[in-house]
Amino acid sequence: MSNILDIWREQHTLRFGNVDRSDRLTLWSIFDFFQEAAISHAANLGVGRDAMTESGQGWILSRLSLFVERRPLYGETIEVSTWPRKWEKLFALRDYCIRDAQGKALVRGRGGWLVLDLEKRRPLRAQAVMDPLPHNDGIDALTSGPVGLDPREGLVKITERSAQYSDIDYYGHANHARYIQWIQDATDRETLSAADQMRLDINYLSEVLPGDTVEIYTGAFSDTGEVSSPRGESSPDFPSPPGPCFAYEGRRPAASPEQETAPGVSSSQAVFRAELRIKG
Repeated sequence: MSNILDIWREQHTLRFGNVDRSDRLTLWSIFDFFQEAAISHAANLGVGRDAMTESGQGWILSRLSLFVERRPLYGETIEVSTWPRKWEKLFALRDYCIRDAQGKALVRGRGGWLVLDLEKRRPLRAQAVMDPLPHNDGIDALTSGPVGLDPREGLVKITERSAQYSDIDYYGHANHARYIQWIQDATDRETLSAADQMRLDINYLSEVLPGDTVEIYTGAFSDTGEVSSPRGESSPDFPSPPGPCFAYEGRRPAASPEQETAPGVSSSQAVFRAELRIKG
């Protein structure tokens, strides 16, 4: 039987800022709910922001995979829960779930966090931090993931963003939830608004600092039942919804036009990579 602190639970009633024109929960709000719950839980477990900062360390999200079974509506009451799930190499694993008032799982996710040396800006082994925490064996939001994504070819630049004051968080870089807003804005609004089920995999590859410009590339692709990494095969608890599929990549601009290579391929550095599958 798990201790009350093993799994963190919060109740929320969806407000105007949590929904889009379809009156349903947005991807950005899902990430924001997940982030706030994880921060609160880490603090209660003694590995929150302040405790980690005192030891010169910080939590940085590196990967997150989620599946949306149904998007809850404006005014609907939901329960957001999260819990640690051991570690995998450098990654500290954390699961997430959003349930409706009847207890049905609407959104399930798994994130891979890095323990960062704040001075050297380098990842540390997660085991030392994670080992004393609840392992929650057998309590899985997803039985696989988070997924590591390989590059997709033929993506086209659609827009660019500059990291400004409202993008930057406590650690001095663009907050991971902000990237989801960039992805939403790079997606056809009618397609995204009509989406019912969704699967999103995102990898954060490099920090985006104040004033940095990020070029957003995107493109549709045909779904084969797998994401672009062999580790991301569709499974019964983490299906790949039939429908439009979109790949995204945020890149730092190349230093000069002469450094650009063939069309659809860039020599610039990728700062994030994501794939979104939608069922309307």
